[in-house]
Amino acid sequence: MTSCTSPPLIGTGNLKQGCLSGQVAVVTGAGRGIGFEAARALVWLGARVAIAEINPLTGKSAADSINSEFGPPGKACFIRTDVGNARDVRRLAKKLAGTWGGRVDIVLNNATLALVGPIHDTPIRDWDLSYRVNMRGPVLLAQAFLPGMLARHSGTFVCVSSSPGPFMGPYETMKSAQAELANIAAGETENSGVHIFAIGPGIVRTPALAAAMPKLAKLYGKTVDEFFAMSAAHELSPEAAGAGFAAAIALAPRFHGQVLGSKQALHIAGIDLPESEKGQSTVTSPPPALEVMEQAAGLCHEVRATLEEQSQGWQERSMFERQWVVRDFRKEAGMPAEQWLEALARMQDLLSGGDWQGAINLRVPLQQLAHYYQHLAKLAEGYEKDPETRRKSMGIVLNWRKSVLLLEALFNGTANPWNNLPDHS
Repeated sequence: MTSCTSPPLIGTGNLKQGCLSGQVAVVTGAGRGIGFEAARALVWLGARVAIAEINPLTGKSAADSINSEFGPPGKACFIRTDVGNARDVRRLAKKLAGTWGGRVDIVLNNATLALVGPIHDTPIRDWDLSYRVNMRGPVLLAQAFLPGMLARHSGTFVCVSSSPGPFMGPYETMKSAQAELANIAAGETENSGVHIFAIGPGIVRTPALAAAMPKLAKLYGKTVDEFFAMSAAHELSPEAAGAGFAAAIALAPRFHGQVLGSKQALHIAGIDLPESEKGQSTVTSPPPALEVMEQAAGLCHEVRATLEEQSQGWQERSMFERQWVVRDFRKEAGMPAEQWLEALARMQDLLSGGDWQGAINLRVPLQQLAHYYQHLAKLAEGYEKDPETRRKSMGIVLNWRKSVLLLEALFNGTANPWNNLPDHS
């Protein structure tokens, strides 16, 4: 657990201490790791936190640690809870109904179970157990606490997502389902005052991951050190991941219906990570010729303007069509349009200011956006029946893709990138 002598990371950005004052949060699986750090950050933000943890030793220790750090006692309490047990969840809700004003404003579904193995060799009991913790639990929590939030027209309900990867089928499948649970619930609670989203922590060296890592790394054909080196760009400390969860909760109206990552939430909250956690190369790139800088700035402006126009157009569609388009973009492009627009705006500011290295260090995943436009072109190819209309539609989309790839080529130092890509006009 984090030493109470060090200032909490959540306090280093632009969020005001106490901004969640008067609110009550339930954080499941908060006895250690990310959940503990999220609870700790929420208390700094002013919330009182119920640590809903199945392990009585870590749960009580976490509550004692938070109360000791942020005293006087009573900022955090421990309630033993098996999130997959309906009776336990009802008991949790009943206990909280008798304390702290009888309301729960925030639910963070952090409890998880990560089981490792190939799909064909993973016992069905492991799938059942993963469902119980990673999916049934959040549904039970939603049924226990969403009605009160909806009645008050206020509240935040957060699911925790993950990026699908091999050899963790029971975990990744249920985490994907949990993200969709958040997406569906967000659609059902639109304009209700209740904010629902999903957030992923990235790679975090928690006790649970440490236990699973030897087997997982072996399945990848790597040592544990090699696996972590492979994932270094996505790695965060437990404190950073938990602070990201808490920051997203403090900014919940901004993220309704989205799937985001802890790093994005920290960035938006103005919280700067230590260099070791930024996932950036320490190799500096010499600034290019002024002409290249201007080309990059112009392309960035073009890519951003195109996406902004598309995003605005999505809002004019019917609710069901809009939800499908937004979900499809997020899946293929790797993050929501809002985060893309923020990243591109930041990149454009840096390029306009002549900060080439700063723009590179943003590590904006341009290949992901190019992949989305390739995907969109394939959809247009199958949708448009008229050959001429199909040709024009595909040409427009592929030229959007070309602009993204040209921008990436400039960052990669490709010579004469303008001559290396096909014209789709």
